[in-house]
Amino acid sequence: MSRLIVISNRVSVPNAAGAAGAQGGLAVALNSALREHRGIWFGWSGQETAEFTGHLDMQRNDGVTTATIDLEPQDIEEYYNGYANRTLWPLFHYRIDLTEYDRNFGEGYERVNERFADSVLPLIEPEDLVWVHDYHLLPLGSILRGKGVKNRMGLFLHTPWPPTRLLASLPFHERLVASMLEYDVLGFQTTEWLESFLHYVQKEMGLKVNLDNSIDYKGRRVIARAFPIGIDYAEFSEAAASSEASEAHHRLKSSVRGRKILIGVDRLDYSKGLGERFESFSRFLADHPDMAGKAVLLQIAPPSRGDVASYQQIREDLERKTGHINGAHAEVDFVPIRYVNRGYPRAQLAGFYRAAEVGLVTPLRDGMNLVAKEYVAAQDPEDPGVLILSQFAGAALQLKDALLVNPHSIEHVAETIKRAIDMPLAERKRRHARLLASIRDEDVIHWREQFVKALAGKDREGANASHEATA
Repeated sequence: MSRLIVISNRVSVPNAAGAAGAQGGLAVALNSALREHRGIWFGWSGQETAEFTGHLDMQRNDGVTTATIDLEPQDIEEYYNGYANRTLWPLFHYRIDLTEYDRNFGEGYERVNERFADSVLPLIEPEDLVWVHDYHLLPLGSILRGKGVKNRMGLFLHTPWPPTRLLASLPFHERLVASMLEYDVLGFQTTEWLESFLHYVQKEMGLKVNLDNSIDYKGRRVIARAFPIGIDYAEFSEAAASSEASEAHHRLKSSVRGRKILIGVDRLDYSKGLGERFESFSRFLADHPDMAGKAVLLQIAPPSRGDVASYQQIREDLERKTGHINGAHAEVDFVPIRYVNRGYPRAQLAGFYRAAEVGLVTPLRDGMNLVAKEYVAAQDPEDPGVLILSQFAGAALQLKDALLVNPHSIEHVAETIKRAIDMPLAERKRRHARLLASIRDEDVIHWREQFVKALAGKDREGANASHEATA
């Protein structure tokens, strides 16, 4: 069996005791794959160094080998805070108004990708499968090809892919996409993002897209497919059944004293639509005065990317909106919005999800959104809550039995909140059963296995997509 080399911006290092339950589902799935394939996970340590040396910190914990490098402050500012998070991230989430084009950002992005390539190159053996993750490292495969790597290489993009006319606003956009075509497999979260990519390569690059969505490029055939990511259903179900989850459930239920609970769990990011969500909840309270004092929105929003000005602005805006809404609807012993800027362990989150009658997952744009799937997985099948899901989340294509909403429409979301709260038990159970079946059957292990099969050229759809194009 070929080894698997996983390359990502950051690396999740298992602890020596193997406490995978504290990790996200993606880390659990990749660690499982790495143990199975005797592989290595390579990326940035998250640490700074005064001068880049390329020194590899190699560790082996819980059967997984990791290799990390430190980056210079200029690398972090230009590559990570700059091109990745102030250029590509907003552009890929359709926020061209927040997208910054700076030559230094682009140069830093290319420099760090070159450093990743130089550092990981000695670790790659001839039969290894190389799996690169996300928008931080789009050109890495091309750079590795230039250094003589002939291995099977794949890229999975965890974010949306923007429409062609938006992407065309990016300086050197064609060069960036051309570098991506040096991979053997390109994976996207949904068919919508896949189709956007295929439209670009046809319209902007004049390339042929075959009936199986493979792309002929420079005498090679590149597989492009949708691989919808899931949660680690077994692991999350175990966490949801733990005493820690039960305690969290009881703690939250006791604190609201019989009120209906709505929950949102999101990284603090403008793509998540938190401001619109708060306004929708406020509109719900205004439109239904009989619900005054009877419903609570718990919003958990751990801060992220604090060095980027737009994220600092988001936090200030949400704090201001929270204060305004609570001031308008609060009582001396009650506030309608509980806004918490911190994260919680997965088991506690599972308990909070189970306590909530409504899950509010309303991003303005999202590659997939696994919170939606975690909320469903955490519910009591005999008395499940209702998932309200943005039609612009990748998960909406799979979770059709959620209540789908347009997060830009405050009135629509407010009306849907009332519908969710009033939904009869029989309908809640029927919707939940169908949602749960999809989440259970297409979990993160299924996602990982499907991608690795395509990367190895062993899956049915990719069987004819060899490194050389067919005649």
